[in-house]
Amino acid sequence: MSETIEDLVFRLASERGLGKTICPTEAAKAAAEQRGEEDWHGRLSDVRAAAVRLARRGKLAVYRKGKPVDPNNFKGIYRIGLPAPDAADETEPEAEAVITDAERSDGGDD
Repeated sequence: MSETIEDLVFRLASERGLGKTICPTEAAKAAAEQRGEEDWHGRLSDVRAAAVRLARRGKLAVYRKGKPVDPNNFKGIYRIGLPAPDAADETEPEAEAVITDAERSDGGDD
């Protein structure tokens, strides 16, 4: 039995490892090969849909120009990879620091 397209995309990205990405064409070619198809181009839309579903669940990330993008709203060339482990945690302290600095400067003017 063949892997589902989601399982295939996730496996390929996982095998590539954290900090590295796969090209959607790699997954499309692998999917076509599994199914005995010569033309992989028809699998590209399946790969994109699978990547979007996996990204929405937080299992993968969609990247453009090396940065993660919103899986619900991206266009053009993209790559697929594992999500950065602490991406959300890294931004929260900076946001809190900005608010704290703003509060400090507002408090001194009264």
